[in-house]
Amino acid sequence: MSRLPTPASIEASPTASQPLLQAVKKQLGVVPNLFRLIGNSPAALEGYLGLNGALAKGALEAPTRERIALAVAEINGCDYCLSAHSYLGKNLAKLSDAEIAANRGGSSGDQKADAAVRFAVKLVNARGHVSDADVRTVRDAGYTDAQVIEIVLHVALNTLTNYVNEVADTVIDFPVVNARAA
Repeated sequence: MSRLPTPASIEASPTASQPLLQAVKKQLGVVPNLFRLIGNSPAALEGYLGLNGALAKGALEAPTRERIALAVAEINGCDYCLSAHSYLGKNLAKLSDAEIAANRGGSSGDQKADAAVRFAVKLVNARGHVSDADVRTVRDAGYTDAQVIEIVLHVALNTLTNYVNEVADTVIDFPVVNARAA
């Protein structure tokens, strides 16, 4: 049971959150618990969906976004996000089980993506205080300045959802994956 209430349905959610949750349902076919939980605050839901939607239109490819989400969730010990992004990584981004395992370990089998995942891990571990060499390494791997900014924002967005899920102890509604370390 979640420590914070997760409305059982769109209709049980605050009125201002309902159209936003309807849009999530239209896009995904379902409304995962995370969205209904965040929907307790219509402002928070609007902010989360806005940033998530904007970044989805960004310069980073979906598989790299999922790789970053997996690495960040593992570091932060968020089983909900590991479960969700393992499912999304495999079924939508078409990541292999070996790649998902590598991402959870802070790397990638893809050379360019490896630089992004390693940079994301450094961001989390150093709380944003990376070195000039760290930025140069991700740029040298072929990432533009816009993509470097997007990596930072994906780390922030995933940290946000990790923290929300850990505070709430959100009930996992994906095939369960447990963090190795928290």
